[in-house]
Formats: sequence, C-alpha cells, structure tokens
Amino acid sequence: MDPNYSWPPAGQAWTDLPESTRTAMVAAGAAEWEKIFHGRATYNKQWRLARPPVLTADAFRRLNEVCDRIAQLILEACQRRARTAGELRRLLDVPQGETRLLDEDEPLHEGLLAAYRPDVLFSSGVPCIVEYNIDSSLGGGFDADTVIYRYADLYRERGLLDGVPARPAPSLLDQRFVAIRDTLRLPDGARVALLMDFDAEYPGLDDPETFIRILSPLADQAKRFGIDLVIAPVRSAALDADQRLVVGGAPVDALFRLFVPNRVTPSAGLDAVAGALAAGTLPMFVSAAAWLLSNKLNYAWLWADLPLLSETDQALIRRYVPHTVALTADQLDRALAEQADLVAKPAGGSAGHGVLIGRKMSALAWEDGVRAAIDAGGNILQRYHEADRVAMDFVQIETGETVSAEVPYSLAPYLFGRTGSGALARVGYPGCDEVLNLARGVLMTGILLTD
Repeated sequence: MDPNYSWPPAGQAWTDLPESTRTAMVAAGAAEWEKIFHGRATYNKQWRLARPPVLTADAFRRLNEVCDRIAQLILEACQRRARTAGELRRLLDVPQGETRLLDEDEPLHEGLLAAYRPDVLFSSGVPCIVEYNIDSSLGGGFDADTVIYRYADLYRERGLLDGVPARPAPSLLDQRFVAIRDTLRLPDGARVALLMDFDAEYPGLDDPETFIRILSPLADQAKRFGIDLVIAPVRSAALDADQRLVVGGAPVDALFRLFVPNRVTPSAGLDAVAGALAAGTLPMFVSAAAWLLSNKLNYAWLWADLPLLSETDQALIRRYVPHTVALTADQLDRALAEQADLVAKPAGGSAGHGVLIGRKMSALAWEDGVRAAIDAGGNILQRYHEADRVAMDFVQIETGETVSAEVPYSLAPYLFGRTGSGALARVGYPGCDEVLNLARGVLMTGILLTD
C-alpha cells in the first residue's frame, strides 16, 4: 500500500467518458428519475440526481485498502488499552446499559471488524476519513445498491455503455450476505432474522408494512447465498421454551442486527433478543461490542499511538485521519485560538447532532459551545477539513429542468468480511450547505466505476 498515492482529481473519471455518452446518461437520468429513485430515502422535495458519481476502479480499490488498514489500526488501539468490551466501555466513559445487548466479558477480537463503513470526504483532492461506522447497523446500503443498479439497467437498456468501460460498483448487499453466511458459519437454508427498529428516525419507518414490502427483494437476494431471510420489527421477536428467538412464527438460526445498539427502542422483542443471546442460542451479525469501535475517541488514540506504529501506518494516519484529541479543559485555550480550523463533536454521536464547526460560528457562540462540551464530557476536538466540490448534474422535480452545479459530497465505502464492495455517495444539491445528512436533504446513490 502506497500512503502517498496520487489521487485523481474529483470528476476526472466522469469527464474521461466520451462526451456523447455523458450527455446521453444525463438525459436518460433526467427522464427516468422517478423510476430510479422510487421508494428511496430522502427528505429532498426539490432535486434528484440526473446521474451517479463516477470513480476509477483503481482509486476505489486503493481507498478500500486504506479504509481497511485504518479500521485494523482502530481495533489495535483499543486492544492496547482494553481486553474486553466492558473494559473498553469504561475507558470510553459509555454508561453501563447504554449499549444494549453488550456482553461486557466479550474479548476484543478481529471478528468485530466484520462490517464497517467509513465516512470519507475529499479535501484538497485527498480522502479524509472523518469517522468510522463499525457495526452491522449501517444505513444507506439498500438505497445505494438499488439506485446504482437501476441506473445501470437504464443505461444497458439504452445501450449507453456499449463499448464503454464503466459498470456499477460490486453489490454491497451481495457481499453483506456472503459475510453473514461466512462469519456465522451458517448451513445452507439457514433462517436468518433481519430485525429493525421501526421507531428510529429514518424516512419511511413510520409505515412498517410498506417499508418491509420495499425491502422484500432482499429476501430473494439472500436465497442466492443460502439464506432464508425474514424481515421484521425487533419489537415483534419472542422466545420459545428452548430460549430460541422466534420471528415470523418460527425459530430463527441467526440474527442480522440492523438496529443501532445505543439508540434502539426498548421492547419485549429486544428483551427476547437479549435472552436468546444470553442462552447461547442466537448467533448475531455483528456483536454489539463492534459499536464501541465507532466511538470517535478512538481517533484520538490513533494519534496518541503514532510513535508505536510503523512508518507506513504513521503516514496513513497523518494523511487520511483528521487530527483528533479528547475535548477536555486543557484543550480550551487551543480551541479558542484555533477556532477557524477546528470542529467539536460528541465522541459517540452521529448524523451531525451536537457538531460545532468553528468557522461557521461567532467567537462567543463557539466559546460557549466548547465550554459546554467540556463540562458535559464525551466530546472530541478535531481538525476541520473543508469538503471539495465536484460538478454534478441534477433534475429539478417541479420543472424537469436539468442543472449542473458544483456541490459538496462524501463517499462511504462498505466493507463486509474485510472485503470491499459498493459505496454510498451522499451528494449535495444546488444551493446546499456543507452538512451532508438526510435531515438536510442530501441525495443518495451508489457509484459507477471505470477501468
């Protein structure tokens, strides 16, 4: 792995395609946007993408290699400090019981890296991995895969990629089923429950029946990998007399946990899951201990441990991981002096909640926010990296007009079983700010790769 790899400019893979192909792809996407994005998660009522982002296959492979190595370094940083999940929880100052289904005695082991999705933005042309989501409860995958394969089908129907070395990234949903089967060593035909928390915040969860119907193609997809998938709300689970988990009227052989362990709504169904885990009758993809590896304080440990690492690993962290420290009282003077170059955020937070961006705030508001974060504890101070903008094409929903604009974007590769697959692209829209999350109207898709 070359830590000094020269990354191609954003948008180059797109502009390297023939102009006639690009024009036809945008026109096709603008004409068929309703079909492409039908049933997909978004709060945006004004814009849809007219095409997906395009990357070179070589750059995407190298990005996956970097992301995989840094995930390994995060685990090793935790293992240097803790032997078990309980020891790590205490070091991270996570309240006991907050991470549901956590086995405090579980050793920290390689299997905790069975599923992860780093969030990557490009700053000055270089990937910046602003956080890691290490867990099975990785959102956006169904949307990313569905959208990019709908684009690919559309282009194929119209012959737009004939003779053009472009294709959708490998299916992340396929690779996830491979990882579930192999990690849990499931027999062919194993009945696996995919349990979700329908009381969580995500577009469409307020209508469980419709949402499960939209997800139903996953069951057919799982069959190709020898998995009999049952999709249900976590609250619907129960235990039988043998302490086996019952979902959909019958016992299951394993659980694919698609709910976040520190935000899941308490229910009798969740208690049933806990009971089956305690009884040893329920293999689960993945252990709740993995969620602790997502804590952003781990980034501070990476930087603190630099002297212990090889030169190559040091170079990877310095180039791709924003400098991070725990936000404690001894950091106050630096935080105030370097306001424009810093971000404060909750170590265990997500979706942009509680994030303070120094350059976006007045000096007084920043100081008040930083002091409050220090008093509350559990926050980090991180170097700010401004997201590059890339030219993208959009269709305006009301008028059908296509518009090109330079917008911020981020990329979230999915790695299951330590193997790269597809990625979720979060793309801004004309006139948007820099915060790229669903609540702000971000547009989501998978990616095309070129040779």
